[in-house]
Amino acid sequence: MGSDLVIDSITVKRGELPVVRDVSLTAPAGKVTVLLGSNGAGKSTLLDGISGVIPVASGSVSLGDEPIQTLRRDRRAAKGLAYVEQGRTIFSNLTVQENLAVAVKRGKNYDEAFELFPELKPRLRITAQMLSGGEQQMLVLARALVSDPKVLLIDEMSQGLAPVIVKRLLPIVQTAAAKGIAVLLVEQFAHLALGIGDRASVMSVGTVVLEGTCTELLGRMDDVRRAYLQGESAAADTERIAQAG
Repeated sequence: MGSDLVIDSITVKRGELPVVRDVSLTAPAGKVTVLLGSNGAGKSTLLDGISGVIPVASGSVSLGDEPIQTLRRDRRAAKGLAYVEQGRTIFSNLTVQENLAVAVKRGKNYDEAFELFPELKPRLRITAQMLSGGEQQMLVLARALVSDPKVLLIDEMSQGLAPVIVKRLLPIVQTAAAKGIAVLLVEQFAHLALGIGDRASVMSVGTVVLEGTCTELLGRMDDVRRAYLQGESAAADTERIAQAG
């Protein structure tokens, strides 16, 4: 069974720069929580801070009632936090089976992975680098799910994939949540993500500027677009200042 992921007033820095500032949100067990925002809004940095890729400067991250923000990344994973990062992070020289074996929890097998992704079963013994982009993303998701996570963080699962493949993958996210997992989904296809999510937050310039149920935000897409534009304008200003320096 999953646990709620509770983020309370966290700030995450890259170098000396606070990229995420005082963000609070909850991703409940059994629900899909969607995180939207323009490039540079801080979404990936937030997930990196939650997962332990980079340290949290202040605030707390909890699984249920247990604070985990001071734990190493491997200890957070052992507690049930699975992170699907951008870029299809497969072990390219290992077979599909070996990729799954790295993550499968003791006492479990690959049956669940093949139920969700039957495309992978006949390709079990080929190297992951020989898979198509869509199949590689299926493998990344399957590997995360066979680890039996309580919380699943997914960062831009659709990156570099055709919309038809994205539509194939997103229902799997719903299936994971239906099993009790707390899912926090960062996704560039806002309409598709809001269509399968429960609640959503929109980030701009490192802070949450808009939140509500996914149904509510689907009815407020003008407000969502404004938040995106605000973030893109701020990112462009930052880049001009950096170039001038």
